Amino acid sequence: MAGKTARRSADRLRLEVAAEAARIIATEGQRSYLAAKQKAAQRLGASTRGALPSNAQIEQALKEWQMLYGGDEHAARLQALREAALEAMDFLAEFRPKLVGPVLEGTADEFSRICLHLYSEDPDSVVRFLMENGIAFDQERRRIRWHDGGWREIDVLVVEAGEETVEMALMIGREALQAPPSPIDGRPLRRASRSDLQSLVDGA
Repeated sequence: MAGKTARRSADRLRLEVAAEAARIIATEGQRSYLAAKQKAAQRLGASTRGALPSNAQIEQALKEWQMLYGGDEHAARLQALREAALEAMDFLAEFRPKLVGPVLEGTADEFSRICLHLYSEDPDSVVRFLMENGIAFDQERRRIRWHDGGWREIDVLVVEAGEETVEMALMIGREALQAPPSPIDGRPLRRASRSDLQSLVDGA
């Protein structure tokens, strides 16, 4: 009985940490789930070495927080981001763009970037395309854990497009056709084509 009580108490605390982490992400612009859950645990007096909530639990708590407190403002912001993503995907059509991340999942907020995957055999083709069109960009490098447990480094180009920030992960070669693992649950990352996104926008 004591063991069951302890497990229930731990589960309850885990959900409380998830809820606080979601609030931190929604209101403080924190992008890292790990940092948010550690900060939430400290605020609630929970051990950061104990069983913290999973990223999936935090994402679910974030969706619940946005439903309760986001209201029409969150819905309008999400719609604006998705419409901007459609424009970006049209502009980048030759690179077969796919939308990923918070704008697709519905958890985007005022701090969110529009995240696209672009596909090419030539690692320099997207850079040339942006330069030829006079578009300024910054370059980042992202290290992600792959399905085989190893690490991959992916180049990311970041463009300020009007009021939105668009980040474009360069998926080069045949291996990149496979969706990378989701940072939320480790499963293949959900990706949306332009037509998929149009359906979301039309159905809003």
